[in-house]
Amino acid sequence: MSRPVVVLGATGSIGSQTLEVADRLGLQIAAVASRRPGPELVEVARRYPDARVAVTGGSAEEREAVVAVIGHRVSFGAEALMEVASIPGVTVVNGVVGAAGLEASISALAAGNRLALANKESLVAGGPVLKAALGEGGELIPVDSEHSALHQCLVGEEIESVRRLMLTASGGPFRGRTTDDLASVTPEEALRHPTWEMGRRITIDSATLFNKGLEVIEAHYLFDLPYDRIEVVVHPQSILHSAVEFIDGSWKGHLGHPDMRIPIQYALTGPQRDPSPAPFFDFPGTTLSFEPVDRETFPALDIALAAGRAGGSAPAVLNAADEIAVEAFLQGRIGFLTIARVVEATLETVSWRAVETVQDVVDADAEARSVAASLVAGAC
Repeated sequence: MSRPVVVLGATGSIGSQTLEVADRLGLQIAAVASRRPGPELVEVARRYPDARVAVTGGSAEEREAVVAVIGHRVSFGAEALMEVASIPGVTVVNGVVGAAGLEASISALAAGNRLALANKESLVAGGPVLKAALGEGGELIPVDSEHSALHQCLVGEEIESVRRLMLTASGGPFRGRTTDDLASVTPEEALRHPTWEMGRRITIDSATLFNKGLEVIEAHYLFDLPYDRIEVVVHPQSILHSAVEFIDGSWKGHLGHPDMRIPIQYALTGPQRDPSPAPFFDFPGTTLSFEPVDRETFPALDIALAAGRAGGSAPAVLNAADEIAVEAFLQGRIGFLTIARVVEATLETVSWRAVETVQDVVDADAEARSVAASLVAGAC
């Protein structure tokens, strides 16, 4: 039987789709959380009058306005996020954007909850810390379409029987372009993803291919496989979400429409399967194609893989620098190609350190943001 749901990042893309799926399944919403106490959160809170509400940001005036509308079931600050993640007996969907999601992920696992993880930073920046927390209890189910696909392909299989994991990438809106073509692309062009509807940062990361590098790091931690056994291939149709090759030469792949509601639903109900929230997929008339990544035009993938192999604080630095650079690009302060340059230069500047605690991650994240911001300023 499916458990009540706590939705962190309730007003974002993943959060909104999670609420849609939960409503369709008839699941109770135990709590919702958001960074900003704006009208979107108020509307969500009104839809679920019995749900607790957590807000991590906002001014005093904004917070007072929210309390005036929805009452004292709302709480504020980073502690509020961890408190709702710790409600016992729930599934916590972590759709928070940024490294702030790490502590909420750890809180969910410490409470023995199922963590439906859509917050990349929890594993990318704090992989060793989150893995240690997972060892103490709780359950982790990935929500990203690629990792959900791999997770489902590996159900009932021994990890020793896996030869390699294959993560598929759509290639983003600039597949087939040259470096010269990319020098003048705009944020509006980069936000036009050909197959997926996602948040702004992840859409830009998909255009640079940083997103795929982050996903390889996630897969490394999720499935305990070395980087040389995790590959990336471009699959423009986004029908095969990822696949596993086994040592006997067999493959298992997860196919379906590119619709995030499918992996979200599996994270809430798996291993049980319920009727699809998305249209069913038919093979006749469908062509699936695959091609190698153009690593010269899109260096972000190799930059991310190098950080992953370095381990320690490097993935946290990678993630923080990318977040700063992407925001600067969206604001028109740097060009598209400068995103990768800022991230690479930040990795070269920030000293490597071991990561054993949340504070280690926070420190690396803060230093990387400061360095990346300075690099952005120098690039303007």
